[in-house]
Order: sequence, then C-alpha cells, then structure tokens
Amino acid sequence: MSKVGLFYGTDTGNTERVADMIKDKFGADLIDVHDISTASAGDFAKYTNIILGQPTWYYGELQSSWDDFWNDFKSIDFTGKTVACFGLGDQADYSEYFLDAMGLMHDVAVENGATPAGYTSTDGYEFDESKAVTEDGEFFVGLGIDEDQQADKTAGRIDAWVEQVKEEMAL
Repeated sequence: MSKVGLFYGTDTGNTERVADMIKDKFGADLIDVHDISTASAGDFAKYTNIILGQPTWYYGELQSSWDDFWNDFKSIDFTGKTVACFGLGDQADYSEYFLDAMGLMHDVAVENGATPAGYTSTDGYEFDESKAVTEDGEFFVGLGIDEDQQADKTAGRIDAWVEQVKEEMAL
C-alpha cells in the first residue's frame, strides 16, 4: 500500500500540531509528513494520495511558507491523485475570510487534475464568507479547524475526517 503525503505550512505551530494529530490517527506507517518550507514540487510526485494543510492568515492570506511555494505549487500536475485539504482559521475574528487559504489550495489542486476528497459539512460553524465552501454552501472543501473559537472540537473533527478520507482514498 502506498503512503499518503501530507504537506502543511505553519507559523505558530497550530497547523503542525493538527498535521501531527492527523498523522497519528492515520498511523505513521501510512503517512509521510512534509513541512512545505522544506518541500519541493518533485516531492508531490511520490504520492497518489495527498493531504494539504495551512491556516488562513488575516484577511484571507496564505501562510508564509505556502505563499513562498505558491508558484511552484500552481505548476504541479495532480492528474491521477486524490487530494484532501484541511485548514485552520478563526470564524469569529476573521468571519469574512474563514478558511480562504484552504479553498485556494483546493482550487489549484482540482484545476491541475486532482480528484478531491474530504469535504465536510459547514454545520456547527458561524462565519460570513469563505472561499473554502462549495457553491451550495453546505460543505467545506476539506476539514475546517478553528483553534481560536472551537479548540474543544478539533480532536473529534479530525477523528471523523480521517476515517472519511481513508475510505475515499481506499486505504
């Protein structure tokens, strides 16, 4: 069985902690974790199943390492790959930009041929706008985590999402 490649970026450590929780839930034997600050576009070619994660900063901005890598990321061919995303954001203080960076990652991966996985319900969140929401407004294009307002829900959300993604990736 091939491993899953998880690529994340973090500035404060929250996204790294969530990536580690996802790795632990998957099992270290099934997943390789890469900090995007030290990754290359070629690293993505090693995986058929990929997880992408980053927080949304301020007014819908990419995390700094993802921002530095963005042009390389936009050149990656995701044809034949299944991609699931997770994002961190603050639905109260940045309600108009909640999880925007996750939506941007998802859109690039899908535009470049990825089969998306890991969509989750928007139920239980309160925000005004998000680039990470499907057109019908019912789903996020990945796992939404709010460590500022709903840290108590993080572990349960990760547990359910990992089981869903494992099934969607046929692992």
